[in-house]
Order: sequence, then C-alpha cells, then structure tokens
Amino acid sequence: MKQIIEWLKRLPVIWKLMISVTLLFLILFATYNFAQYMVLKYWMLNQEQDTLHVMMSQVQDYLEDLPVKGESLQSAETNAYLKNILADNQMIRLLDKDGREQMLATNEFNPLWIKPLPSTIDSLEDVRYGEDHILIYRAPVVINKETGTIEIATNLETFDHFNTTLLWVMVIGFLLAVCMSAISGWAIARQFLRPVKMLALTIQNVKQNGLQERVEHIENGDELSQLAGLFNELMDQLEVSFRQQKQFVDDASHELRTPITILEGHLHLLDRWGKNDPIILEESLQAALQEARRLKGLIQGLLSLSQAESSVIAHSMEPIEIELFMTQQLQRMENVYPQFTFRMNIESKGRRVRIHPLHLEQLLFIFIENAVKYSGGHHEIDIHCYEEKSTLYLSIQDYGIGIPASEIPHVFDRFYRVDRARSREIEGTGLGLAIAQNLIQHYDGEIALTSVEDEGTCVVLSFPTMPL
Repeated sequence: MKQIIEWLKRLPVIWKLMISVTLLFLILFATYNFAQYMVLKYWMLNQEQDTLHVMMSQVQDYLEDLPVKGESLQSAETNAYLKNILADNQMIRLLDKDGREQMLATNEFNPLWIKPLPSTIDSLEDVRYGEDHILIYRAPVVINKETGTIEIATNLETFDHFNTTLLWVMVIGFLLAVCMSAISGWAIARQFLRPVKMLALTIQNVKQNGLQERVEHIENGDELSQLAGLFNELMDQLEVSFRQQKQFVDDASHELRTPITILEGHLHLLDRWGKNDPIILEESLQAALQEARRLKGLIQGLLSLSQAESSVIAHSMEPIEIELFMTQQLQRMENVYPQFTFRMNIESKGRRVRIHPLHLEQLLFIFIENAVKYSGGHHEIDIHCYEEKSTLYLSIQDYGIGIPASEIPHVFDRFYRVDRARSREIEGTGLGLAIAQNLIQHYDGEIALTSVEDEGTCVVLSFPTMPL
C-alpha cells in the first residue's frame, strides 16, 4: 500500500487529476448502478410474489366452491379452469393432509422438481433445483370438510434471464462510463493545467532569456487567468525594478567616480609638488574638503533613498497637528535662511495627518532647500496649507529660475539635475526629489509639480487627513 501511495505521489499532476476524476465517476456510477439493479430486482420479485398471491386466492375460491357446484377435482371443467390461469413455467398441485397428490396442472413445469409438502399456514419459499430458480407458494384449503394444501410454483427463468441481461448492460455501461470519465478527466485536467504549463514554461524562459518573457494572455476569466495576469504584472514590476537598479548603479558609479577622481588628482598633486608649496597645498586641501563634503552628501542621499524605498517604515506613524508643526518649521527655516522671506497661509486649522514628524520634516526640507537653491534673485517663498475632500494639501511656491517643460517628467529620477551646465555651480546630488517621492508613497500621499521658466516652481504635497 505504501508503494502505491508513493507511486501516486510521483505521478504528474495531470495524471493525478485524471485518476481522481475517474475514481469519482467510478464510485458514483457503481453506487447508482448497484442501487438501481437491487431496486429493479426486488421490485420484479415482488411482482412475481403478488402474481402468485392472486393466483392462490383464485384457486382457493374456486376449489372451495366445488362441492356447491357439484363438480369433482378431476372434472374437465376444473382442469380447464386451472390450465387457463396457468402461465408459462408454472404448476398448481393439490395435496391431501398426508401429502398425497390429489390434483395436478402444469404448463412447461416438471412437478418432480418440487417435493410435495403439506402446510397449515401460508408460506412462500424460494428454492433452486439445479440451474432452475423456483418460487413456491403453499396455502391450506378445505374441500368437503377435508383439509388439504395448494402448491403453486413458478419457474423464475425469465426473471433470472432479465436480471442477468440487466446486470450485463449495467456492467458494460459502467465500463463505458469509466472510459469516458477517464477521457473527460484527461481533457479537463489538460485544459485546467494549460495555464499552469504556460506559466512554468514562461518561468523557464525567464531563467534562460531574461525578464522580458511574459505569459500569453489567457481569456478564461478564472483564477488561473488572474494568476497569469498577476505574474505578468509582477514581471513588469521586476523588469522596471531591475532596470532602475541598473540605472541606479550606473548613475551612482558615475557620480561617485567624479569626486574620487578629483580627490585622487589633488592627492597626487600634493605628493609631487604640494609638500613645500603653500599655495598648492591650500588649493588642494580646499578642493579635497569640497569633494569630501560632496561624497558625504551622496552617501547620505543614497542611504536616505534606500530607507525611503523600503516597504517597511521603521518609525511608527503619529498624528501631527499641522498648524503647530508648520509654525515650528517656519521658525527653523527663517533661522537657517535669514535672507529669505517665508510667507505662510494655513487654512486647515486643527487638522491632523498621520505621518512620522521626521519624515514630514525631511519632505519640507527637501522642497524648501530646492526652492532656496533655484530661487535666483527672488528671495520670497510662499507656503500654503489647505484641505479639500478629506485631503490635506501643502504647497511650496518659489519665484526662481523654474524648470523647462521638457525636463519636468524626469525631475524625480535618481541623480537627475535640470540642465547640468546651469546647475554646476549649485551644490546637490540629484537624489532629493527621488527620496521625497519614495517617502511620500508610504503614507498614501502624492506630489504634484508645476513650473514655468524664469517665473518659478510650485510643489503640492497631498496627504489623507484624520478625523477630528
């Protein structure tokens, strides 16, 4: 039994499904056929028994009336009557109280098959004589005040032949049903597993050919079709993620190579001529310090971006009362950038958002720092906070150099800086907006950016608000 179980476990899924379907149909059809056969068999047997009961009643009534009619048991009329009610393969026999035969009428039935047996009660007996199946009905009768026994026997040859034929028909039907269930089980299993095979083939192709492979569209509309769709969506996300990762590595390598090359150049310069030349020494040290600060900023930006892209926020979210928080941040910004004028208008007084204070502070710092960097000669920055339809909007408007329309779709890409020639003198890593976008997505927020060259840029942050 264990070997059979182990063999079944090693079978392909399509064979397991086919065997399961076949066994299910086999059990259901066998149960139905057996029940149907038994019901028909006993119903037909009861019909034969009822026929014998009717015949017995007729014979009893006729024989008990003989003395009144003046007829004898051996009269032609009596023999004609008994012959008339006999069917094929039947016998009627009258016995006295000692079991001696008094009268006999047969129709293709051998009376030697049945031993005469007197009876004082009604009895029904099912016996076999060789290959013959015989049903015997015995009942007492009183004729001329003499007690006797009437025996009526019928050969159930037709009944048995019908049962045998019915059994063979059911067996053949059962075998045909098993074959059909096996074929249908195979077809159903094959159709059911077709999406799974396509999925497995696609995964194998992904291993060999790369992430561009996809499962062909399946229009079944069932769960397997949904699974194929989800797999394709997952592969799309993975392909985008790997492409972004490759781009990130390329950009990070490029950005890190520049300060490292500059540092290496100045160190070689110091090693050759700067040891005894104060001017070269001072110039190289300042350049090295500047590039070290740039490296530090890049590394911090990469760490912040990695944390922002993590699917798990390390800090717990807290409800923030936006008016108090923005007032505190405005004071800090005025201290950090005293040459700038910050105009703040808060309409959503008393409203709260669920976000960690450090993350909201980081978002504000990124956009206000960009507004300061690219303000040009305009030192005014407007901050507006308002609410619409359970959403809190926080806009930051500057009046600086702005962003060209063709550049706006790319400003959230990593290491992307608008017109590198124009921003060469402006410090930055090109990671701030990418960090902000990844960070705000964890709080179900959005960023909208509009800009006009030489007129300024407006950034709008939106967050779902909390009920008061």
